[in-house]
Amino acid sequence: MLHLSYSRRVLRFNFPARTSRGALTEHYAYYLQLTDPVQPGRVGVGEAAPLAGLSPDYGPATETQIADFCRIFNQQNHPALSPETAAALVPAELPALRFALETAVLDWQQGGRRQLYDTPFSRGQAGIPINGLVWMGDAAFMREQIQKKLADGYSCLKLKIGGIDFATELRLLAEIRAVAPPAQLTLRVDANGAFAPAEALHKLQQLAQFELHSIEQPIRAGQWAAMAAVCRESPVPVALDEELIGITEAGQQEQLLDQIRPAYIILKPTLVGGLAATRRWIALAEARGIAWWLTSALESNVGLNAISQFAAQFAPPDFPQGLGTGQLYTNNIAAPLTIQRGHLYYEPGGVWGDLE
Repeated sequence: MLHLSYSRRVLRFNFPARTSRGALTEHYAYYLQLTDPVQPGRVGVGEAAPLAGLSPDYGPATETQIADFCRIFNQQNHPALSPETAAALVPAELPALRFALETAVLDWQQGGRRQLYDTPFSRGQAGIPINGLVWMGDAAFMREQIQKKLADGYSCLKLKIGGIDFATELRLLAEIRAVAPPAQLTLRVDANGAFAPAEALHKLQQLAQFELHSIEQPIRAGQWAAMAAVCRESPVPVALDEELIGITEAGQQEQLLDQIRPAYIILKPTLVGGLAATRRWIALAEARGIAWWLTSALESNVGLNAISQFAAQFAPPDFPQGLGTGQLYTNNIAAPLTIQRGHLYYEPGGVWGDLE
């Protein structure tokens, strides 16, 4: 019979991760470990790392919920599981836990090698293009990050905006465009809902001069009518991010996409309910001509690897994904993941560090 246990790790940032909800200095990750006494040494691993201020399942009861779930799972005596049946065991309001169980089952099925799918990426034959993430901070801090990302060979940068004076952010974008024109560098920005609806279009008109690829969540989530108006009139293509969190019913998902009609949706499996839920969002978006990309949500290398392996199945090969957060931590779990010239690579057979 399958047995489920968990361990916890406190991940510490190299620098405070400034978000629209404040500065984060540490992040808790819980690792589900799926085993079977008759197959010692084979362990399927999945990560649940709810994000403060965003994840429906983040809070003081998180660890208790995970411990209770493991206890109940073990009482049910599961002889085998598929990712689909595993997802159904976890309530929709616990998306990070659902993602963790799905990936633990996938890893178990593939022999506990952290290779969830058979793709050129998982075989070490191809990389996944990613955007270089520039965190919010003062101008000097953001400028330092930008210069490093450009020197590292990224062809796509994503800037968090809305955290400092807007005029300063415009100057930073102008500095980037002075050295990297649109043909050389794709620019994405993420406002994390920082603009008021009444000011959003004026700010988007100013941003349009930099020929941006897209802007994520220009206004706060939950204002569907206002967001629909922004999407209709914005000179910069709009991507929905936080807007998707907590929308778990298929009918409501369809209603959201039909009413708002964004150019893109951004999918974070930890936040939207796991891999099956992510596939459903992709299908709904593609049926409406809405493009998408995948993004990690500050998971450690365990979760980052799972999302990357998932993305490698069907993401467009030349479209940058948001998979570069693994370098943020001083104590990340060692993994055979590397970033070279703006691409993420996986080394099959490489060494994984301990979860403790």
